[in-house]
Amino acid sequence: MNYWPLLGIAVVVAGFVLRFNPVIVVVGAGLVSGVAAGKSIPELLALLGESFVSNRALLMFALTLPTIGLLERAGLREHALRWIAQLRGLTLSRLLAGYLLVRQGLSMVGLIDIAGHAQTVRPLLAPMAESAAEKTRAPLQREEAQRVHAMAAATDNIGRFFGEDVFLAFGAVLLIQGFYAQHGIALEPLQIALWALPTAIAAFVIHAVRIVLFQRRLDRHAVPKERSDAVD
Repeated sequence: MNYWPLLGIAVVVAGFVLRFNPVIVVVGAGLVSGVAAGKSIPELLALLGESFVSNRALLMFALTLPTIGLLERAGLREHALRWIAQLRGLTLSRLLAGYLLVRQGLSMVGLIDIAGHAQTVRPLLAPMAESAAEKTRAPLQREEAQRVHAMAAATDNIGRFFGEDVFLAFGAVLLIQGFYAQHGIALEPLQIALWALPTAIAAFVIHAVRIVLFQRRLDRHAVPKERSDAVD
């Protein structure tokens, strides 16, 4: 047993402890483990290139976080808050229900990664929902703000989960088809997707009602904005 390739783990630990660039640390650890395993530098570079090409879908996630970070530093959240404040008729329930509708619709056509927690919920939806909730009331307490953020995240989860099953080429649809085929029941992906459509509609209605009830609970225990301004 050759234990020298485990040096890569030591490189990762040391790199993160010293707060080096994570990309450099991971690539360096891979090179150290590869050399210790007897691989040549050209072989390691070829392996890295093949892994990069075969997992190029991960580029979306690798590039999303720094892009969102730059946008937030440039004032993305502040612009979103000002934009929501200008829309007088937009309430918390209307905002989240509208996002749920869009999220489900995109998931139904296979665009499940065009939105998500990192891409939209944290930088946009959560602060927008918080701003919408504060339109007619005093600023949210920390616990209330956390609940609003949690509801925004739950809205994204429900929209994706119940929308993606309607997409014909989704893995779960093909898994269901294979399971029934093993038991002698022939089903087309279109049949499975159509049967998932009533569930998606029911999920939208149920969660939309939950959002409305959530806003009512917030408003019931809130201090009116006029009274808060008078106290200030």
